[in-house]
Amino acid sequence: MRAVLKYAALGLVAALMLLPFADMFVGALRGPRDVFANPPNYFPVEPQWSVYARVFDELPMGRWLFNSVVVTLTITVLQVATSTLAGFALAKYDFGGRDAIFRLVIGAQMFPFFLFIIPIFFLLRYVPLAGGNGLTELGGSGLLGTYAALVLPFIVTWYGVFLMRQFFVTIPDDLLEAARLDGASEFRIFRSIALPQIAPAVWTLALFAFVYHWNEFIWTMTVTRSAPELQTLPVGIFLLEDQFNTLDQKSLQQAALAVSVAPVIFLFIVLQKRFHAATETG
Repeated sequence: MRAVLKYAALGLVAALMLLPFADMFVGALRGPRDVFANPPNYFPVEPQWSVYARVFDELPMGRWLFNSVVVTLTITVLQVATSTLAGFALAKYDFGGRDAIFRLVIGAQMFPFFLFIIPIFFLLRYVPLAGGNGLTELGGSGLLGTYAALVLPFIVTWYGVFLMRQFFVTIPDDLLEAARLDGASEFRIFRSIALPQIAPAVWTLALFAFVYHWNEFIWTMTVTRSAPELQTLPVGIFLLEDQFNTLDQKSLQQAALAVSVAPVIFLFIVLQKRFHAATETG
């Protein structure tokens, strides 16, 4: 009986969490007949399946989707690389200033990214020899209006470094010393011995990074207002919000939102087992 109640409660919580996503996917299929029915039809009588094709015909969804994939995957790969390398060094090497760097990593997590938007914006604008800037005359746009502007501020994540360091600490030093005695290089030890030991944590970090930067909005909108060709899905859909003022266009907006959420849901399903293994290990 206890097991039945447990799974019933879990099922109820899961249903409540999935309800907004289901409403978004189903809502795009409702036509005027369903909306103005009394009472309104939750499940459409005549689903408008064509609305998902119209998203790609009437909106630049292909370009937004391409930008989101390129930017998000690049940031995710770079964050995993920098976090694992830095975390391994902080956990397994004894060097001067290591503790100070680790304190910096912990302290830096207290400051949200939006505090640094203006300084980073000007740093990227005044990069010499980029975007019309000279070596000393910096009157151009620098790296603004490029993919580099969307990626560079996020190649290192303090949380990722901290998370990887905490997992690398759990690996016995004797295991690494045995590899050194066998003649393995430091990078070989990192790649072939240490990294596989914390693989679930690496996949978890990759999932967190992908979801966050797939939905990242403030910095992307700041950089791409003057470069619409670089807009990602969240920014593109938001900037067109004022144009969705009829019932038909509202369905189109919901369909666009559903398309933007689908890759994240798919990725979470694919990596669910790895994520679960990491939570059990942690």
